Amino acid sequence: MSSASGSPSTRIVTVTPNPSLDRTIELAGELQRGAVQRATSSTAEPGGKGVNVSRVVVASGGDTVAVLPGDELDPVLLGLATRGIPTAALPIGAPLRSNVTVTEPTGTTTKLNEPGPSLAGRLDDLATLVADTAAANATGPAARWVVFAGSLPPGLPDDALAVLVRAVRARHGEDVRIAVDSSGVPFAALLQAGERIDLVKPNAEELAEVVGGDPDVYERDLDAAVAAAQRLRHRNVGAVLLTLGSAGAVLVSAEGAFAAAAPRIVARSTVGAGDSSLAGYLLAEVAGASPEQRLAQAVATGAAAAALPGSDVPALDHTDPTAVSVRVLATHPAPEPA
Repeated sequence: MSSASGSPSTRIVTVTPNPSLDRTIELAGELQRGAVQRATSSTAEPGGKGVNVSRVVVASGGDTVAVLPGDELDPVLLGLATRGIPTAALPIGAPLRSNVTVTEPTGTTTKLNEPGPSLAGRLDDLATLVADTAAANATGPAARWVVFAGSLPPGLPDDALAVLVRAVRARHGEDVRIAVDSSGVPFAALLQAGERIDLVKPNAEELAEVVGGDPDVYERDLDAAVAAAQRLRHRNVGAVLLTLGSAGAVLVSAEGAFAAAAPRIVARSTVGAGDSSLAGYLLAEVAGASPEQRLAQAVATGAAAAALPGSDVPALDHTDPTAVSVRVLATHPAPEPA
């Protein structure tokens, strides 16, 4: 895929079907159920997994468009505009949801997520918007990556992710790369549909949901984590970026299996850390980095996000991937999925 100038595209289009206004409340001590506690700070940011990826891309000087439902004057859309994040929005005539995150000094995070407005009857409209945004137009080149991230709002069918991926493939074929960061029934339905996915980014629990096994084992046994990721690859997935929190991350692809240890940090909030890891990986990929470099950047970006307050996200120039140790576990660990 090439831009108008003939050079490879670096545009990352993100799709967040269920975005939110994320309010983060920081406490000075441990959260006490049923008690009255005073917050030390409170922030509000436009959020949702795909939105967070776009925020990291923009902060790092990259090229992105965030696709999401929402009206022009919705606080989420206004917040994105204020932060200079390009959007392609599907008007829905209803306010987007608000989520509340409570963080403790230890880094313990409690989230309260609303369901979001209904998108009943709007799946085809959203699919058309995504496919259109991925195409070359007056605002920029065709997408190199389209990222589908987060939960589904009420009103969309369980196979909505499969429908959206199919719409992109129908328009752009294999010229665009598909990344997915989702879970539960929608992710399982996408895998069942058999659509080609170039990259998925589960955590240990999300991996166990679709291939079985014990997520605690995956966090302490790299061989088990690699084997589980390889089972996921055999479901028409090109590469698996498995994030393991403080245990680091594992990358399994046709190029091999790699593990990275997380750097030591003082965690302030885990909100957006996984999204930041995905953004770091994609930004490294479009820059032509090797698998080891992509994994190191993913871990460094996720760690930098966890060290920030609330739902803040880092820029790549505020990360240090050279401080991340990457080990090669295997080269070409198993045949490429059919």
